[in-house]
Amino acid sequence: MGLSDNSVALWDLTSSAVVARVTSSERCLLYSMRMWGNSLKVLRVASGTIFNEIIVWKLIPESPPSSPAILMEHPCRNTSSCAITQIDGRNYVAFHLNRLIGHEGSIFRMAWSSDGTKLMSVSDDRSARIWISAGQEQEFDNFKEFSSDLILFGHNARIWDCYMSHSVVITAGEDCTCRAWGMNGNLLMIFKEHIGRGIWRCLYDPDSSLLVSAGFDSTIKVYQLYSSSSMETREQGGLIDDLKDQREIFEICAPKLTKQLGLMDSKSEYVRCIRFTRENILFVATNNGYLYHAELSNPGNVKWTELIQVSEAQIICIDILSRNFSEFSLDAEEIVAIGDGNGKVTVVSLTNGDHAPKVSLSFSWSAEMERQLLGVHWCRSLGSSYIFTSDPRGMLKLWKINKDSLQSNSQNTTRGPSAFLLAVFASSFRHRIICIDALSKEEILICGDKRGNITLFPLSEELMVANHEDVMKNITSLDHFKGAHGISSVTSIYIARSYFNHVEIQTTGADGCICYFKYDKIHHKVEFLGMKQVKEISMIQSVFSSSNSEDMVLGNYAVGFTSVDFIMWDLTNETKTIKIPCGGWRRPYSFHFGAVPEHQNCFAYLKDHIIHVHRLWVVAGEKLFPKVLHMQYHGREIHSLCFISLGLISKISKGCHSWIATGCEDGSVRLARYSPTEMGGWSESILLGEHVGGSAVRSICFIPKIYTFGSQIHNTSNGCAYHTSANSNEDQLLLLSVGSKQVLTSWVLRNSTAENRDSKYLSDPSKFQFSSVSFQWLSTHMPQKFANSRRKVAKPIKLSEEGSCSEKTSTESDQISRLMSSECRKDKHDCTFVDQIDNDWRYLAVTAFLLKHVNSRFTVCFIVVACSDATVMLRALLLPYRLWFDVALLVPTKSPILSLQHIVVTDSAQIGNAYFLISGSTDGSITFWDLTEAVGFFMHQVLDVQPQMFIDCQRRPQTGRGSQGGRRWRSLANLSSEKRSRNSEGINNVTNLNDCENGFETSSTSENDQTIYPLGIKLNLASELHEIQPLHVLNSVHQSGINCLHVSKMECRGPKSERAYCVISGGDDQSLHLLGFSLQVELTDQGCERSKPTCRNHIEDATCYHPSGSSFVRECSDCTADKDNKLDILFQNRISSAHSSAVKGAWTDGTWAFSTGLDQRIRCWKIDDSCGIRECASVIVSVPEPEALDAIICDSERNRYQIAVAGRGMQMVEFIASSVEDSSNL
Repeated sequence: MGLSDNSVALWDLTSSAVVARVTSSERCLLYSMRMWGNSLKVLRVASGTIFNEIIVWKLIPESPPSSPAILMEHPCRNTSSCAITQIDGRNYVAFHLNRLIGHEGSIFRMAWSSDGTKLMSVSDDRSARIWISAGQEQEFDNFKEFSSDLILFGHNARIWDCYMSHSVVITAGEDCTCRAWGMNGNLLMIFKEHIGRGIWRCLYDPDSSLLVSAGFDSTIKVYQLYSSSSMETREQGGLIDDLKDQREIFEICAPKLTKQLGLMDSKSEYVRCIRFTRENILFVATNNGYLYHAELSNPGNVKWTELIQVSEAQIICIDILSRNFSEFSLDAEEIVAIGDGNGKVTVVSLTNGDHAPKVSLSFSWSAEMERQLLGVHWCRSLGSSYIFTSDPRGMLKLWKINKDSLQSNSQNTTRGPSAFLLAVFASSFRHRIICIDALSKEEILICGDKRGNITLFPLSEELMVANHEDVMKNITSLDHFKGAHGISSVTSIYIARSYFNHVEIQTTGADGCICYFKYDKIHHKVEFLGMKQVKEISMIQSVFSSSNSEDMVLGNYAVGFTSVDFIMWDLTNETKTIKIPCGGWRRPYSFHFGAVPEHQNCFAYLKDHIIHVHRLWVVAGEKLFPKVLHMQYHGREIHSLCFISLGLISKISKGCHSWIATGCEDGSVRLARYSPTEMGGWSESILLGEHVGGSAVRSICFIPKIYTFGSQIHNTSNGCAYHTSANSNEDQLLLLSVGSKQVLTSWVLRNSTAENRDSKYLSDPSKFQFSSVSFQWLSTHMPQKFANSRRKVAKPIKLSEEGSCSEKTSTESDQISRLMSSECRKDKHDCTFVDQIDNDWRYLAVTAFLLKHVNSRFTVCFIVVACSDATVMLRALLLPYRLWFDVALLVPTKSPILSLQHIVVTDSAQIGNAYFLISGSTDGSITFWDLTEAVGFFMHQVLDVQPQMFIDCQRRPQTGRGSQGGRRWRSLANLSSEKRSRNSEGINNVTNLNDCENGFETSSTSENDQTIYPLGIKLNLASELHEIQPLHVLNSVHQSGINCLHVSKMECRGPKSERAYCVISGGDDQSLHLLGFSLQVELTDQGCERSKPTCRNHIEDATCYHPSGSSFVRECSDCTADKDNKLDILFQNRISSAHSSAVKGAWTDGTWAFSTGLDQRIRCWKIDDSCGIRECASVIVSVPEPEALDAIICDSERNRYQIAVAGRGMQMVEFIASSVEDSSNL
């Protein structure tokens, strides 16, 4: 072991003790040291000193077998000043071999060659030097001097690490580049995949040709240098040739175009379409109706074959069905459908010939009028018997090809139509259809048009089996979604998953987004699920997966274009893998990818009538690794984490995966997978998305269950209620994240019980389990942005007592209308100005629960967020309409709240629910709130008002580049009064928002986002909220801020244990506090008439405004806690010095408790029958500055737990409770 004082210590591993220590005569501090040799006899040490020198020395016996001449020849080799150490009965000293001078900066890293004849060093001076010895030196007498024969320059910053093999040299530096050099000093390759402050380490394995780098961005990335599998016979110069010849770039020209490369006229021939079918097969169609087949195996000798000429008409569009989808002939390689300018469709079937492909059959028919045929589409799921054609007016025709025509072996293009029209699908948008997909089993056809709309049509089995004698049918749409991609084209569409009662759809568009939709097969409705914006791609052409991907449906690669470049983007790693300048997407182009897209990809585009081909196609017998195989986690501090618990206790106990969601300072939310059976445990990390503007994520929470409102509730073993109706498959479980700039983002869980279209999952269910947990962005709530930097706020006034009484006697609609109307108040009050600049309020904590109303399709997610301005807000997200509402304000809060937890109490009689909130604040107090009345009133109000009838909910969030979506402020009371006024006027049919623009105004919230508000809310955006007073307050529980708290149901311990709970909290005072309480709840039937919010008899300062971030809230009513709901404190226990530093995370299930703090320790506590708490085990974790902790039960007996700790990194710890007392271990 080399030490920093330029000494070497020898350890006996059997006894774990130091046997000897040899110190060099050069007593100085070292920046680096590297040793070579497998025994003391050949051991050599290279020491990089603080004087920018390298000292090479070795261990020799006290009387070395060397001549005095050699010693005199090297005066620096003085052994008299060296400490003599005895090893195995012999005395050893440090003997200096050479002093290497040349670097002008600190030497950070060194590397020996495998034979010890070369030494490489990297330095602060941005250079790398290779020191070469004249010969191999095994004995001291044969020593040869080192000389600096090679200096490598190229890095733009300090070089941190290096590696040297017999044929390649690797360097990694602070400029985030990893460079491969030849032994002659030539730069071979540059890898720049890391971001941040540099690459710390690099490793290279010559046997597998894998280069691994680890950087400041907390990523590990893998690159494959070789493209050949023959590693054993590779010579030293083979790597250089191989790296240069990986990608082929060449140009080709169609046969009849070679003589027309000059000026062209209207009769000149030019290329209209190009299509790849394989890496060496390219089809080329021209304006004169020629279809060519190009064989590209040898770029220097391209073999062209003229297949057919389509009646001298201009070819408009082509589509090719490859042999993998061919059903009618085993000999057919490709089936080409051609659409020309005369409106005819020609189908050509090709087979392999001896030297060139042959046309086995071809036939054509008239599908449209002249110049009206714009697209021909094969549907892979329907096979070769059906083909679609599209025109400019949004009409889509389905043609069925006769089986006799498909089985014909003679070429006859004049024998008449060989296909007949089955149906015509008419889009209500009347825009050209760009892409289609169909699923005959589900009997649906989905189309995307040029203006970003998608339309669904029925595709019945009766229609598919019809013959030419049946009458053609006109099919109307089942449903449509306007503006799925704004006004940009839908470039691809795919039916991703099929469920029992709905189908999930994935689309890509020219707006740079991937959108996800759900089609309800029962109600025949299309709903927006979520979206993902892809960095650096302005138009996404398609999404696909590699053959070894675990999620074939979602895809892990997106291909598309920027303004001038073709891009392939790795969706898993969020990196760019291919960038080819091509001039944009408006030119004819084609691409094709293999099993591993980074190593197998082809792209061709047309420029100046010449086809430019970029091809990288590595064929290897061994497994090909993607260029970037990194397990990326967060690059900065993780502030919050939570387990994604989906009832996986039985699966976890069997060694299945655990999923953990994390939120980071860099604004990203990631989903990590922990596999106990795999090396290292962490096997995957998926980036879900980033908060708007990269705002830091401070807290996250997952909602694992849905409660019912107004119907029966089923209880689980731990007393929690969930909804088990027939439509439970439609339930959407959410992940919520909050953080800086008051950003609240919701993510929806993808259902893990889908019937995937890919049979691969049916044959191997384990692979489907790997990809079953995934989230999609759903909606984002943000403070309103104003056009100017100042906002008018009404000054507070006082209402007279008579005014309050008269308000109570008014009708409900008038009362709500007066309370909620902002426009009518603006002229009655003087105005003051409040600055909106430098608003740096942030959300500190969040908790939420889901309620599903059984008498309606909607589900409400109630979210409680605590802001740094000492306000706590109860908000609601109405699903599936993605509408945000402010429900209530929790007052008073004297100090900011750092942690939140909620409790949903259910009754054994299944009458209803009660909802409570627990908060811990910076002053060390714990507060209990009763949310039951406010939640119940809002649920009834939503059911009564039905805001989705007044708002166009079938709308994708209007997002621009770099934004995760807008939001809509809505006032249920305003909508309620408007609904009543409409009904009083006899208006029964309410149109959507687009049809009643006179009642709404728009306010620009950002450059690319506009939110539509009801009339009268535009100038004062704050909704009028109920106030909720605390149910119970415990002051000075901690001496300082409460960083964490967790609540759990307690085991049966007394007469009040039916609704007994315990809360564990930790704070900056290094203490843990265990609190037990019981709730006495009088549950009422949720289906009965709602109770109105109570108004105080004496309202003092009724219009007082309280700040809530960037908005202001009016105190209009007081939703006090139900007097029938009471809280009793059962016990309180405190451990003053639970940790030696601030406690940052705590968790309990009522039996065991776990905590962590800045002392980097996890401590396990046992809650005994007398409600006492004692420490049972502890462990030191490797995560610096832990900030969050969460745990999950791994077995039903509560004897095994998984504990996750996060801070500057993340670590998983397993806890096993032994049957022997006090023998539990971590």
